[in-house]
Amino acid sequence: MTDEEALTVDDELLARARIHARDVDIDVDLEAVEWEVSTRARRRAGACRWDRRREVATIVLTRRAYESYDWESFAAVVRHELVHAWEFQQFGESGHGQRFRKRAAELDAPRHCETFSEPRYVIRCLAESCDWQAHRHRASRPVKAPESYRCGECGSDYEVEHTESGRTWQCASGYGGTKAALEEEW
Repeated sequence: MTDEEALTVDDELLARARIHARDVDIDVDLEAVEWEVSTRARRRAGACRWDRRREVATIVLTRRAYESYDWESFAAVVRHELVHAWEFQQFGESGHGQRFRKRAAELDAPRHCETFSEPRYVIRCLAESCDWQAHRHRASRPVKAPESYRCGECGSDYEVEHTESGRTWQCASGYGGTKAALEEEW
């Protein structure tokens, strides 16, 4: 994608989001909302930051999510972030608690957004009777040193898979060995 194409996509994304925001039935002062596009985010479709000093909410929307979702799904992300902006403006804080859930449900906004990218790692339980797994986009501690952690469901050992290569490991040295073996493919 050229820089010019990226600007066009970002401009379209922001224009559609702002137009949609005006039609959402929520008491948000849109004059105190700034909008940005993230080109780096891989897991979250949006975020809302609060600048307490300026009393401004910044809604950050992810270009990859915009390109991956259909408009209805992405509009739901905008509504989700508007609920955060509303909480910040009304209460000075925001989360995904009861107040958020109630307001989000009224606006048909999801509590959490669907993933729009493939995980870089998959953590899987080794117990035959357990099908627990977790997806990771970054090399977190459980990815780097799986021997120090247990399955989230049954407590058994697990392995980690590097999804692009299919290589797996069950300990820190396995992580290091896989990373070294893959070199540039890592």
